[in-house]
Amino acid sequence: MEEKEIAMEIVNPQAAGVDIGSRSHWAAIGQKEDEVQEYGVFNEGLKAMAEWFREHGIRTVAMESTGTYWQSLYAVLLSEGFEVILCNGKFTKHAKGKKTDVKDCRWIQKLHSLGLLSGSFLPDKQTEQLHTYCRQRALLLDSSASASKKMQKYLRLLNLRLDVVVNDICGQTGMAIIKAICEGEKDAKKLASLRHYNCRKSQEEIAKALESNGREDYLFALRQELEMYEMFQAKIVQCDQEIAKILEQIIENDDQKRQHHIEAKPYKRVNKNAPAMKNFNQVAFQYFEGVDLMAIEGMSYGTVLAVMSEVGIEGIRRFKTAKHFASWLRLAPNNKISGGKILSSKVPKGSNRLKIALRNAANAIGNLKDSTT
Repeated sequence: MEEKEIAMEIVNPQAAGVDIGSRSHWAAIGQKEDEVQEYGVFNEGLKAMAEWFREHGIRTVAMESTGTYWQSLYAVLLSEGFEVILCNGKFTKHAKGKKTDVKDCRWIQKLHSLGLLSGSFLPDKQTEQLHTYCRQRALLLDSSASASKKMQKYLRLLNLRLDVVVNDICGQTGMAIIKAICEGEKDAKKLASLRHYNCRKSQEEIAKALESNGREDYLFALRQELEMYEMFQAKIVQCDQEIAKILEQIIENDDQKRQHHIEAKPYKRVNKNAPAMKNFNQVAFQYFEGVDLMAIEGMSYGTVLAVMSEVGIEGIRRFKTAKHFASWLRLAPNNKISGGKILSSKVPKGSNRLKIALRNAANAIGNLKDSTT
């Protein structure tokens, strides 16, 4: 009996594969030895790779997403006119055996030439810029929160129980008192007189909580944490300004977005960590072309900003259906079926900031009191 050979059709004959590394990239335009080359990670090496691809008539390039090492090469290849496919690493795993950079790039090239690779979702340039500012802002918020906790720690060590008499030590009353303490004020009554008129506790109650033990080492540490907190807050304001610029540019460059207007609502910054943009409702309404996401129960400024910065309105349109979008968010179960039975339906692991934001919005709705009762 003659053995039958199963041949797979070449879908992308002008395809290349790249194995991304931290110090060098390996590129393959075929399966032969002379069709594999190594290039450096500097701009000169990236340009040389693009030129090599062009000389051999390559039109489409597949690469594996490895940390952030792929981004520079991705940008160069796009600017040189190549179609670039960024693949999830689990889809480019090689068969068992000795793993080398040469084998990996050949394997990626082979899979891509056979049309077996699909690209990961990547936002457009402006959404990517907004994404960078929002991620940086989130990191600064975490650092600011850490400094706030340390301030509270040193206040307790100084026996200044400000956390007992005010809801938030970083509110108006709390910050006014902490700044005065760091400037050397020790009189509890004078410190208590700095309370905001909306503060629930009386001046006398606050004064009782502000009798310090006077430890200079704790006071020194408190001053430093206050400086750090104020620095992080100033950097957050800078991020907010850059975020506002990007959103205004997106709307200014789109006639369809500019024609939408929403009835002005009184500005109320419910969450102190929300972006400090007084016209955010109007900007969001124009950005989403007349759809008011803020009207949805549970949606906050932060949630809407997460949608803008993680996918963007153009990114949302690239998903075929809502089910595809839910799957990308890793909110849909990954059903593994064999023999007609579901073996596993676990939700895939992975951190996605938009997923977290939407879950928080859903939890906020769940915590609301039923208005019908």
